[in-house]
Amino acid sequence: MREKEIELQLVTAVKKMGGRAVKFMSPGFDGMPDRLVLLPGGKCGFVEVKAPGKKPRALQVVRHEMLKAWGFKVYVLDAKEQIEEIINDICSA
Repeated sequence: MREKEIELQLVTAVKKMGGRAVKFMSPGFDGMPDRLVLLPGGKCGFVEVKAPGKKPRALQVVRHEMLKAWGFKVYVLDAKEQIEEIINDICSA
Protein backbone atom coordinates (compact mmCIF):
# COMPACT_ATOMS: atom_id res chain seq x y z
CA MET A 1 0.00 0.00 0.00
CA ARG A 2 1.30 3.45 -0.89
CA GLU A 3 1.65 6.42 1.46
CA LYS A 4 -1.10 8.37 -0.32
CA GLU A 5 -3.55 5.48 0.12
CA ILE A 6 -2.85 5.29 3.86
CA GLU A 7 -3.19 9.07 4.12
CA LEU A 8 -6.57 8.99 2.34
CA GLN A 9 -7.81 6.27 4.69
CA LEU A 10 -6.77 8.41 7.68
CA VAL A 11 -8.62 11.44 6.28
CA THR A 12 -11.75 9.32 5.66
CA ALA A 13 -11.71 7.71 9.11
CA VAL A 14 -11.28 11.03 10.90
CA LYS A 15 -14.10 12.58 8.86
CA LYS A 16 -16.40 9.69 9.90
CA MET A 17 -15.65 10.62 13.52
CA GLY A 18 -16.86 14.16 12.85
CA GLY A 19 -13.37 15.62 12.65
CA ARG A 20 -10.85 16.67 10.07
CA ALA A 21 -7.32 15.54 9.21
CA VAL A 22 -6.04 18.72 7.60
CA LYS A 23 -2.88 18.83 5.53
CA PHE A 24 -0.35 20.64 7.69
CA MET A 25 2.06 22.86 5.81
CA SER A 26 4.64 24.98 7.56
CA PRO A 27 6.74 27.01 5.10
CA GLY A 28 10.14 27.83 6.55
CA PHE A 29 9.82 25.18 9.27
CA ASP A 30 10.65 21.86 7.63
CA GLY A 31 10.11 18.47 9.19
CA MET A 32 6.63 19.04 10.60
CA PRO A 33 4.12 16.14 10.44
CA ASP A 34 1.89 15.74 7.37
CA ARG A 35 -1.53 15.95 9.03
CA LEU A 36 -3.11 17.75 11.94
CA VAL A 37 -5.98 15.60 13.20
CA LEU A 38 -8.76 17.66 14.77
CA LEU A 39 -11.54 15.81 16.57
CA PRO A 40 -14.68 16.93 18.39
CA GLY A 41 -14.17 17.99 21.99
CA GLY A 42 -10.96 19.89 21.29
CA LYS A 43 -8.86 16.77 20.69
CA CYS A 44 -5.90 16.99 18.34
CA GLY A 45 -2.75 15.19 17.29
CA PHE A 46 -0.07 15.37 14.62
CA VAL A 47 0.34 12.44 12.21
CA GLU A 48 3.35 11.76 9.99
CA VAL A 49 2.27 9.41 7.19
CA LYS A 50 4.86 7.07 5.71
CA ALA A 51 4.88 4.24 3.21
CA PRO A 52 4.86 0.83 4.89
CA GLY A 53 8.13 0.18 6.68
CA LYS A 54 9.53 3.66 6.06
CA LYS A 55 10.85 5.75 8.96
CA PRO A 56 10.84 9.52 9.55
CA ARG A 57 13.88 11.49 8.43
CA ALA A 58 16.23 12.87 11.10
CA LEU A 59 14.73 16.37 10.94
CA GLN A 60 11.23 14.92 11.25
CA VAL A 61 12.28 13.05 14.39
CA VAL A 62 13.61 16.31 15.85
CA ARG A 63 10.30 18.07 15.12
CA HIS A 64 8.28 15.18 16.56
CA GLU A 65 10.30 15.27 19.78
CA MET A 66 9.88 19.06 20.00
CA LEU A 67 6.10 18.75 19.65
CA LYS A 68 5.97 15.95 22.23
CA ALA A 69 8.03 18.07 24.65
CA TRP A 70 5.38 20.78 24.30
CA GLY A 71 2.67 18.27 25.22
CA PHE A 72 1.29 17.43 21.76
CA LYS A 73 0.51 13.91 20.61
CA VAL A 74 2.58 12.85 17.59
CA TYR A 75 2.22 9.63 15.61
CA VAL A 76 3.95 7.92 12.71
CA LEU A 77 1.43 6.05 10.56
CA ASP A 78 2.70 3.47 8.07
CA ALA A 79 -0.16 0.94 8.00
CA LYS A 80 -3.92 1.33 7.71
CA GLU A 81 -4.31 -0.97 10.71
CA GLN A 82 -2.85 1.76 12.94
CA ILE A 83 -5.52 4.34 12.09
CA GLU A 84 -8.15 3.24 14.62
CA GLU A 85 -5.56 3.03 17.41
CA ILE A 86 -4.26 6.53 16.64
CA ILE A 87 -7.75 8.04 16.56
CA ASN A 88 -8.68 6.30 19.83
CA ASP A 89 -5.51 7.58 21.48
CA ILE A 90 -6.20 11.15 20.36
CA CYS A 91 -9.77 10.86 21.68
CA SER A 92 -8.51 9.65 25.06
CA ALA A 93 -6.52 12.82 25.71
